[in-house]
Amino acid sequence: MLKLFQSIFGSEPPGRYPDSLVEAAIERAVDGIDSRLRTLPGYRKLLRAPVVHAIDHVVALVDGLPAPVAATRSRYGDDVHLRTLFASADRMLDILANDTALNEFRDSPSAAAVAQVNALLLVEHTVKHVMGIELDGEMLRRDVAQVAMNFRGHRLVDPAVSEEEVRRQLKRRAFDCLLSLGLTRIADVTSERADLQSQRTLLRRKLDALRRGGWSFDQAQSDGSDAVALQAELEDTERQLAALGVDHRTLHANLDIAAAILADAEQQLWSVALDMRLDRMNIERDAQDATARMVSFQELHDAPGRHLIMLPVSITLDELPRRADFFTAAQRYLG
Repeated sequence: MLKLFQSIFGSEPPGRYPDSLVEAAIERAVDGIDSRLRTLPGYRKLLRAPVVHAIDHVVALVDGLPAPVAATRSRYGDDVHLRTLFASADRMLDILANDTALNEFRDSPSAAAVAQVNALLLVEHTVKHVMGIELDGEMLRRDVAQVAMNFRGHRLVDPAVSEEEVRRQLKRRAFDCLLSLGLTRIADVTSERADLQSQRTLLRRKLDALRRGGWSFDQAQSDGSDAVALQAELEDTERQLAALGVDHRTLHANLDIAAAILADAEQQLWSVALDMRLDRMNIERDAQDATARMVSFQELHDAPGRHLIMLPVSITLDELPRRADFFTAAQRYLG
């Protein structure tokens, strides 16, 4: 049975994977898409090359990320990435202190006596066209068309004590994200046939559980479900899918879709360089503006059109302010 948070990755270099890792990845792909694919003869052979290609891709994608930036008060003023993404050092530390993933990690047994945590920071990036004020020589010009960069939705994924462990978890997340994209495609195709309505409903339910379990880079839509509850929901969905029986024509089509998504991994999930020249207000400036700073990020893209800035960070826990206690604050307000 598929385990939501189990990772299949170690520290193997690209192209040099033990058979055990490849086999585990094949079985995770089958479980992630539809465990009934095991009823098809030769499913391992068909998936092997696409799975190895997908592993190559996600390993290169994650290993291509830069070393973590120390997201500390002392480092903020010197680091162009932190100054671009956060309005101030205080705001940065406040956002980190109240991050859901980081706090869940801090509450776990593995975080006991830990002083520093590594994670991947994800930030949404949008472009806004505004009218602003500019100084032209000694003359102040008003209503000047400007391009403002807006950074929001800051969140951490896969926090861990070591940078190596973060990268291992990110490889798992990226591989699982490819499987989620494959499952999405299968659910969309299935919806075209009215007689497969029950299967589509179950596939959508499974996809939702997988995404809440960290099988994507999307913002988690938490409903209070913990890992045990999500695992139970997933197992129940699998039992209902198995009870529908086996339609080999549909399963062969699903297997082909899964293989195609994995073989096309670089067109499903990829990163691009995002270079910007910005002033201190995050307004885009040209190369002649000496007051602007040049900043470069890696931005993650996926086939559905989502994109997120990625920045590995290391966080000193003692520097973070106390977490916001919304329950106590609400009681104090209501009292």
